[in-house]
Amino acid sequence: MQVRALSLAQLRERSSEKWREYPEDVLPLFVAEMDFPLAPAITRALEQAVRIGDTGYVASRTPLAAAYAGFAQRRFCWHPDAARMRSTADVSMGIVEILRRVIQPGERVIVNPPIYPPFFDLVDEAGGVVERVPLRDTGDGWELDLDGIEQALAEGARAVLLCNPHNPTGTVHSAQSLDALARLAEQYDAAVVSDEIHAPLTQPGVRFTPFLACGEAAERVGFAIVSASKAFNLAGLKCALMVAASDANAALLRALPVEVEWRTGQFGMLAAVAAFVPESDEWLDGLLAALDENRRLLADLLAEHLPEARYRMPDAGYLAWVDLTELGWGPNPAKRILREAKVALHFGPAFGAEGAGHVRVNFGTSPEILTEAFERIGRVRAASDAASE
Repeated sequence: MQVRALSLAQLRERSSEKWREYPEDVLPLFVAEMDFPLAPAITRALEQAVRIGDTGYVASRTPLAAAYAGFAQRRFCWHPDAARMRSTADVSMGIVEILRRVIQPGERVIVNPPIYPPFFDLVDEAGGVVERVPLRDTGDGWELDLDGIEQALAEGARAVLLCNPHNPTGTVHSAQSLDALARLAEQYDAAVVSDEIHAPLTQPGVRFTPFLACGEAAERVGFAIVSASKAFNLAGLKCALMVAASDANAALLRALPVEVEWRTGQFGMLAAVAAFVPESDEWLDGLLAALDENRRLLADLLAEHLPEARYRMPDAGYLAWVDLTELGWGPNPAKRILREAKVALHFGPAFGAEGAGHVRVNFGTSPEILTEAFERIGRVRAASDAASE
């Protein structure tokens, strides 16, 4: 199935954050919303719910966990137990609720910057203190700094908040590094909470390994939080799953207050089930093909218009981490780009100190919009070069 992004005129009809934060002369490539139409099965499910008024509270028993278990088996060769899952409103809420139960107030939680900015706030909301262990740049990509993580654990950190695949770099952590992380967590009696929201967007040819599929140590120390919201553009419908792989951790999920599960959106549950059924696999494969074209187009656009930029194509997702330090546009180049090019990119420093000089680009859009955005930025660069001569 060929999946094409909507036109700019159609997108301007939307009322979500991406299309309302800035004036209409700005091209928005910042927040993680995609510009594609919904998968047909999702559209039908939501239309049916509206037609019959199926807009009440989410039920205590739904097909969501079983649908996700089937999806994980097909896409990741993983067999999670539907009986060890509970739903909630979104991944962020799941992170906070689990962290509150695996750490004590004031204990440290490891994060790996540059990292999705809300991670810093979520640790604080859960009563923890952020312990920064940045990703290691290998020269070819990024990886977990296992030595740094071990040192932090040895010094008393009680949990690791993992992002797999990683936002903003698009790194898919290897099974070997995840297994090593699990063993370290078990050695130091810590927990791992794995945000796997971008997992369905792993490109063909790259193997995504769920943290809980890494072995017995991971099963004992780990929790995963998963959702259809990023891959199927459902963030506003509010639905995620918290997943355990051991009896003890499943008991922790069952002990959460019922309100945690009741926060699940009814439309979110219905849409997620439609996303996870086999019928939607063809749409997802078409989306991945479109994103593959765009991540390669972005490389070409940067080479043409911003040759100083450093960019590694992500292995998953529709977010690109781009280093613009060599342009000399300061620690937050997205500000100048917004002001002069009328293109909104995510501010790099929001992802931690490692984000200075960087921008995050959402390429989950049409080739036409992506091209226009970087032509605009290229004109700013050209004008800047001319003014300095």
